[in-house]
Amino acid sequence: MAEDLELSKLLAIIAPIIVIQLILMIIALIQCVKAEETRGPKIMWILIIIFINLIGPIAFLLFGKRRDG
Repeated sequence: MAEDLELSKLLAIIAPIIVIQLILMIIALIQCVKAEETRGPKIMWILIIIFINLIGPIAFLLFGKRRDG
C-alpha cells in the first residue's frame, strides 16, 4: 500500500515533465523541418532534438535556426 502511494507521488512529479518534453520535441521538430536554413545540417538537429531529452529541443529553438536580417 505504501509503495503505491510513493509511486503515485513519483508519477505526479514525472508526468508533467514528460508532457513538456513531448510538446517541446514536437514544436522543435516542426520548426526544424520548416526552416529553410539551420546552423548546421538538419539531420544533426533532428537527432539532437530526438535523443537529447529536454535540452535538445531548447537548444534548437535558441541556437539552431538561422536568422539572417
